[in-house]
Amino acid sequence: MTLFSNSANANKHLYHLFHLQHSRTFVDARVKWVRDTYLDLAVEKEKNLQQIISLKNLILSQPSKTIPLSSISLHKTLFKLPTTAINFFQKYPSIFQIFQSSKPFPLPQVKLTSQAVTIHNEESKILNSSHYKKDVAERLAKLLMLTRAKKLPLDIIDLLRFDLGLPRDFILTLLPEFPEYFQICNMGDKNSKGSEMFGVELVSWRNNLAMSVLEKKAMEEKEKENSGIIPRMPIKFSINLPKGYDLEKKVRIWVHEWQNLPYISPYEDAFFLSPNSDQAEKWTVALLHELMNLFISKKTEKENLLVLGDYLGFGIRFKKALVRHPGIFYVSNKIRTQTVVLREAYKKDLLVERHLLMGMRYRYLHLMNQMVKSDRRYRLRVNRGNYKMQ
Repeated sequence: MTLFSNSANANKHLYHLFHLQHSRTFVDARVKWVRDTYLDLAVEKEKNLQQIISLKNLILSQPSKTIPLSSISLHKTLFKLPTTAINFFQKYPSIFQIFQSSKPFPLPQVKLTSQAVTIHNEESKILNSSHYKKDVAERLAKLLMLTRAKKLPLDIIDLLRFDLGLPRDFILTLLPEFPEYFQICNMGDKNSKGSEMFGVELVSWRNNLAMSVLEKKAMEEKEKENSGIIPRMPIKFSINLPKGYDLEKKVRIWVHEWQNLPYISPYEDAFFLSPNSDQAEKWTVALLHELMNLFISKKTEKENLLVLGDYLGFGIRFKKALVRHPGIFYVSNKIRTQTVVLREAYKKDLLVERHLLMGMRYRYLHLMNQMVKSDRRYRLRVNRGNYKMQ
């Protein structure tokens, strides 16, 4: 049975279903933040992973498969390096090698180690497989289906590119392979530099994708019980609080009542609901929950969600949902930022279900933590503006 719709008739039905509902509000109680050491570890162990992969891809995109150290130093901010380029590369000797180029212009160059190249080649086979391309195309399509206009600016998609598992050149390599899914569009607006803003638009609504993870799970459970699914039934979210965390009694009562509210699919447009109502909040959480499930690591930087939420018209509702539902979302303060983690996706610090691309990323993490066993050490120092090998 279909639990969703993209039609005006469905929105009208939803309006009549909910417009008389009592608009309760969140209880006047403080929901405390409690550190989760396991989820902090899940975030912390991926420190610098995105930078490593970005630099790896940049190096291998060069004809020589090397890049001048000075060019990375000039773009330290672009790559979000936490330290100088020299120190960053020297911190990961199992991935990067710094060497002196030959004359007539001997300058420090950076290349990948043979181990890093081996992992990259295996990763490329996955990224180029038809199975993976279809998977990531569907993730992008579902992201667009969560928006009212069924399109997003390229700069917002780029913020989520790493989390979605999109290839760095997805505009040139992925989109042309799925013309029935996507098209480049003019967003009808200008960016901060005054240039035309372009985006990716969904060509047509795809009913086969418009079912949330929670709806699928509920359907599977009902099929086991040989019973049918009731549209907008009170599907409940999984609540996982760390050991020793105890909600105030009035908060527990509110959460229980809130969980029993009807579940509106994130693929339906429920902006007609009063933004301060509990029903609207459950829909907001449903959308956030589905969004987090689109990410291959089931986590992303909090700022990414807030930027997306603001663009979609949710204002501060994303931020409030993250604060009010610590049993669904965990906000980690590790690695120089705030990272939102979907609790149910993890058992301690490990993903319950590991995406194929995450398996490759874990191999990079393993390599990052290795030390090169060599008696010879390379150091670079600046001497009157020139780099010298020691």
